[in-house]
Amino acid sequence: MSSLSTHIPSYMRPWRSIKNSLATFSVTVGGLGVLAAILLIFFYLMYEIVPLFDDAEIERANSYNLSETIDNKLSEPVFLAMEEQAEVAFRIDRNGRAQFFDVASGSLRLDEQLPGRPTAVASDTAQSRILAVAYGSGEVSLIKHHYRITYPQEKRLISPELQSLYPDMSIQLQTQGQAVDLLAMREGEEALLIAGVFSGGSLTVTRYAKEIDFLSEEVSLEEQVLNIAPSLKPVSAIYIDPDQRWLFQLNKDGSYRVWDLMATVHEGFQPLVTDGRLFENGVKLSSSSLLLGGLSLLVASDQGDLAQYFMVNSKTGYKLEEVRTFEVDAAISALITEQRRKGFLSIDQKGTLNIHHSTSERMLLAQSIADEVPKAYAISPRADSLLVELGNGVFTHWRLHNEFPDVSWSVLWSKVWYESYPEPDYIWQSSSSSNDFEPKYSFMPLAFGTLKAAFYAMLFAAPLAICGAIYTAYFMAPAMRKKVKPLVELMEALPTVILGFLAGLWLAPFIESHLTGVFAVLLILPIGVLLFAFAWSQLPSRWRSHVPAGWQAAILVPVVALLFYFSFSISDVLEMVFFSGDMRAWLTRDMGISFDQRNAMVVGIAMGIAVIPTIFSIAEDAIFSVPRHLSYGSLALGATPWQTMVGVVLPTASPGIFSGLMIGMGRAVGETMIVLMATGNTPIMDANIFEGMRTLAANIAVEVPEAEVGSSHYRVLFLAAFVLFMFTFIVNTVAEIVRQRLRKRYGNL
Repeated sequence: MSSLSTHIPSYMRPWRSIKNSLATFSVTVGGLGVLAAILLIFFYLMYEIVPLFDDAEIERANSYNLSETIDNKLSEPVFLAMEEQAEVAFRIDRNGRAQFFDVASGSLRLDEQLPGRPTAVASDTAQSRILAVAYGSGEVSLIKHHYRITYPQEKRLISPELQSLYPDMSIQLQTQGQAVDLLAMREGEEALLIAGVFSGGSLTVTRYAKEIDFLSEEVSLEEQVLNIAPSLKPVSAIYIDPDQRWLFQLNKDGSYRVWDLMATVHEGFQPLVTDGRLFENGVKLSSSSLLLGGLSLLVASDQGDLAQYFMVNSKTGYKLEEVRTFEVDAAISALITEQRRKGFLSIDQKGTLNIHHSTSERMLLAQSIADEVPKAYAISPRADSLLVELGNGVFTHWRLHNEFPDVSWSVLWSKVWYESYPEPDYIWQSSSSSNDFEPKYSFMPLAFGTLKAAFYAMLFAAPLAICGAIYTAYFMAPAMRKKVKPLVELMEALPTVILGFLAGLWLAPFIESHLTGVFAVLLILPIGVLLFAFAWSQLPSRWRSHVPAGWQAAILVPVVALLFYFSFSISDVLEMVFFSGDMRAWLTRDMGISFDQRNAMVVGIAMGIAVIPTIFSIAEDAIFSVPRHLSYGSLALGATPWQTMVGVVLPTASPGIFSGLMIGMGRAVGETMIVLMATGNTPIMDANIFEGMRTLAANIAVEVPEAEVGSSHYRVLFLAAFVLFMFTFIVNTVAEIVRQRLRKRYGNL
């Protein structure tokens, strides 16, 4: 260095020092900038993700005495509800008074008198706001609490009104002189179903088939009584599912019976589908409710048990199955279900409010809201307000903050038993057209699909890229290498959207129609190349000498092309001989292997083509950079070129080869467009190479544009991005550790 520096003119030495300093500064700033960018990505992802796991919060907004605001003593409530904006509440009491009042102040908005004194009230759904009210005579009226919203002078005005449904029709239950104690109703497009339990304990169900006049569009009801076998046990609650098929009878002693209302009558009664006990050891039922959608039952015992049940179609028939249990500290006196999520509130006998979510099995809050057991409760449709009626007409209004209750680690990574599924499973289904939909956020199918796509891509790309790199760097003639290496590296510039387009619209149908030819290539190509190599070695040396050393690979190009052509030419013949003319049908029928046109094989080939240039370029540079004196020394000691490659060159180049493999794998894991366009994009867990998949990256690309900003779905997608980020980070960290150890081990050769 000193001898070199003496040849540099003295006037250039300061300028050289400045350039060295600038280069050092630029490299340092660039490296720190990369680290800062990675940290910013990490912290931004965490900023979006952390709120998913926050607990719920509740605060008292106001309280008042409704008896004082309406200047009248209140009787016991039988129904309480709030409208969408949580500004107006609706209440029905035992005297038949239907009152609308302000949630904030308790001031009366509307006061109407029902036709009689209600003995039971049942709600259809919170969304329809339709109520069935039974009176002592057995008559049932259908009413709807409706809220008309106007904007006079650009200020919102909510005008409540009580509507009567079917006012010209008489709905009369077969009471036999007994009052209706319990009521259940369900209105559908074709029929109205009403069930009642009388004071004597008998149970009756009446279906009112709807007939719509073609001209006047008036609706008439045709009555049909469904006979239910009597029960000697006191009934606690009855429920009808939304499809009007199941009638659930829950008894006070903790037993249950489920009736099929659509089945053929057997011996004069509707068939009993299943019966049993909800709790063990004779524990009694204290409270129950239908979860959003009407498919799940929430039941609580007087001993502090709380569980979720729904109907499951097993091998022996339908049965009411306990799906999950929830932890509570005391016996539950009331259950309140949310109107738009699978969450619910429970209030125990100590006045403690517990906020749960059924799917995530999370206890989000446990806080005392009263010193006594409340008389009535109502939660707003948006689940952001809670109205509680205490004794003597005292009301308390609470504000709820519970944005993301439906996400937990068990939902993301464990099997979950969803409604209408026969067993627990890993499911990703983030949206649906139904308002009663239960979001399914399992990451397992996405993580499995990511690894599956990367595995098949690397299975295709790694052998070709590494073997190609070895031959190009060590055996190929320099002149030929100058042409091959840039050509392969040029493939990396090909947009992946083009590869995905070709894979989805050309390669997938081609493989489906020439499936036998694809497998024939795997057998014929290696055999054909070996036979050609053997034949070449048997030629006279004067013929072989016409091909310069290192150019032999060029002769294989037409040979490989001919072998491909031959394999696909005999595809139909092989398919007819071995697979009765249809290999795809043979796989499905005889082997039990399902086949999708856009599958993992297509993804592996297309993504492998995208990954090969990356692995090839890095591995080829690493092999070519091995000092020549190591190879010459090995050859001088009597080793063959192949022994020199295996024993000297590959170990020395192993850190670079390993880096190329890891970078290629990272490319495969994060690939989006090829997977998006070349697979069925179905989130399933199946290692079958003929089935599709959905990866984390493709899922993010598909669903981010549709996700509501700030919603659970939106933040879960950020969590998926964080999982992908951490996976890549861990793989690269492990790869760097292994590379450093390989470098340390073989760096002194």
